[in-house]
Amino acid sequence: MASENNFVQAAIPYFDEYWPIVEDDIGVPVEGEVLTNAQKAEFKARKMKDLKAKNYLFQAIERPIMETIFCKETSKDIWDSMKNKYQGTTKVKRAQLQALRRNFKTLRR
Repeated sequence: MASENNFVQAAIPYFDEYWPIVEDDIGVPVEGEVLTNAQKAEFKARKMKDLKAKNYLFQAIERPIMETIFCKETSKDIWDSMKNKYQGTTKVKRAQLQALRRNFKTLRR
């Protein structure tokens, strides 16, 4: 009997191979630096991985948030922007921790 359900599950990307690009960036060559053919090929491969990582990040991010990060050049820029937005800087984290400690002391009494 033929299946009536034609549901196709979207493939989940294997992101581990792209994570080093997100974490370390693509390493843009210094302006005026002369690259060998091997270095050019490696940079092109890193750039392609970065584009794929950006695509995966864009697929995972909600539309209103995507509009704020759409102008970012690399996947690392996107990731750093998202970290700052949702996690905050060290100064913000300390302030949040202090507020939580005050609330905790108040609740303990």
